[in-house]
Amino acid sequence: MSPLQPHQPQTTHRAYRADWQIIRDLLPYLLAYKWRVGIALLCMVAGKFANLGVPVVLKNLINSLDINTVGAAALAVPTGLILGYGLLRLSTSLFNELREALFARVTQHAVRQIALNVFQHLHTLSLRFHLARQTGGVSRDIERGTRAIQTLVSFSLYSIFPTLIEFLLVLGYFAYFYDIWYSLITLGALTLYMVYTIVVTEWRTALRRRMNELDTRANQKAIDSLLNFETVKYFGNEAFESRRYDENLQHYQKAAIVSQKSLAALNLGQQVIISIGLVLIIWRAASGVAAGEMSLGDLVLINTLMIQLYMPLNFLGVVYRELKQSTADIDRMFSIMDQNREIQDAPDARTLQILDPRVGPAVHFDHVRFGYEPNRIILHDLSFTIPAGTTTAIVGRSGAGKSTLSRLLFRFYDVQSGRITLDGQDVRDVTQASLRQAIGIVPQDTVLFNDTIAYNIRYGRPDASDEEIMQAARAAQMDAFIEQLPEGLATQVGERGLKLSGGEKQRLAIARTLLKRPGLLIFDEATSALDTRTERALQREIWQLARNRTTLIIAHRLSTITHADQILVMDHGRIAEQGTHAQLLAAGGVYASMWDMQKREVPAPDLSEPLA
Repeated sequence: MSPLQPHQPQTTHRAYRADWQIIRDLLPYLLAYKWRVGIALLCMVAGKFANLGVPVVLKNLINSLDINTVGAAALAVPTGLILGYGLLRLSTSLFNELREALFARVTQHAVRQIALNVFQHLHTLSLRFHLARQTGGVSRDIERGTRAIQTLVSFSLYSIFPTLIEFLLVLGYFAYFYDIWYSLITLGALTLYMVYTIVVTEWRTALRRRMNELDTRANQKAIDSLLNFETVKYFGNEAFESRRYDENLQHYQKAAIVSQKSLAALNLGQQVIISIGLVLIIWRAASGVAAGEMSLGDLVLINTLMIQLYMPLNFLGVVYRELKQSTADIDRMFSIMDQNREIQDAPDARTLQILDPRVGPAVHFDHVRFGYEPNRIILHDLSFTIPAGTTTAIVGRSGAGKSTLSRLLFRFYDVQSGRITLDGQDVRDVTQASLRQAIGIVPQDTVLFNDTIAYNIRYGRPDASDEEIMQAARAAQMDAFIEQLPEGLATQVGERGLKLSGGEKQRLAIARTLLKRPGLLIFDEATSALDTRTERALQREIWQLARNRTTLIIAHRLSTITHADQILVMDHGRIAEQGTHAQLLAAGGVYASMWDMQKREVPAPDLSEPLA
């Protein structure tokens, strides 16, 4: 098969929760408002009692009418019953609306809290998870899950429970006031109906899960293609992307057709059972009226009760199916919450304490060994120190492990052996929040939020004022660019900042870090996308910011790190050379050869001279 040929989708195998486990996990969110839930349930029961009273009053109304008598006196009793009939009907609606009004806050709170918890949990998951996830699939799972919570609560509270209560009331009424056979026929028909519905719907649930997986996969491919639309156009693969998307839609279509056919079979079987039960009940009631054992009002009462009972029962198949689909959707969302947080704060983790915040912490890598996979070791017994208030530069060929250092400092991963300390505190012993608050980074690949320039700069310190934002923009050499824009700081940058050039995005990232003013600064190829003149101007700002502050610079252009207090040359995860710029040149090793090669390409800027 060609590498670009769309592959056949495969079912994802994972452990599914049982329905009762999903309800158990959901209950704490619903019981946050216990008194509302309690009153809503009381309203539901009261509504069903009122609903049962409607046909009872109607029966008495019919029996009290004498068609051979006309007059006001004859109408006195029916008038009272008519008013009672109207009040009971009104009470049914009133209790139902009260129940919905009371439970609205409960449902919406549960949806909001669960969505928030999932969102927060996603942010606590490791970088490994986020590098492997597919955004379209995760977003679709959360969307379906939150919608399913409303469906589950709505159908269970407004359909299943009320129908169950009404079912018990009708059985009790038939058993007490009429022949036991009415209760037995009703019980038999409803039991057969529910068993048939549950068995068939359980079978259909597997089809629903398959549809969910195919729908998620199709959405993943679509989102991934749209996020990488430039690459699609570069290689002219629009037709390939459409074909791949259509392949997934075809598989979803086939599963949807099978599901629809199974629904038709379910509905037909349900109607057969309901019809048989209704015919048996009415036949027995009509026989009782013909034999003089029952009044015409009794026949109307029994018929009305059965209609009231069977009307919601007609939708029981749909309701149960929706409930099963909802539990499947909620289960998929809860599975995100089950993802293990690879990097967690220790139970006794404390806040990082920087000895002198004005200069930043001393950083020490002590015999660090690390690999993204057990069979792929990146760093081998790495040891070095960045003294507080000094600048250390890391250089080396691609793949030497330079950028891995910043990921370990931020504790996106934990080392396999050795330790990393800031002012003597192991990064595994302090809270992640305090650690990351103390570090600022300008990454090589800057990804921005689809918002304004001001929002993206302010992200470095959300409480910063507009004036502080402009100061950071000026320090990052962005002020002239911003002044040329019609909307200035309010200019939208587009998804992932695609409306800005690479250099503009990098300067914005620098401004964001300047605004944060952390204790430890990391520049990971921070000026790689800039032209020479802008780079020289920006380097001066970077050195000014880094002066007397702990700074780690990961660089490719050696001309940008000549003023570093120490330079580490990495090779295959080890320190090959270490020293100042002058010392390394004098040594005539790897660094000197790299310098000679780059010197022929770009002359070194003199950062001590002002720009013309």
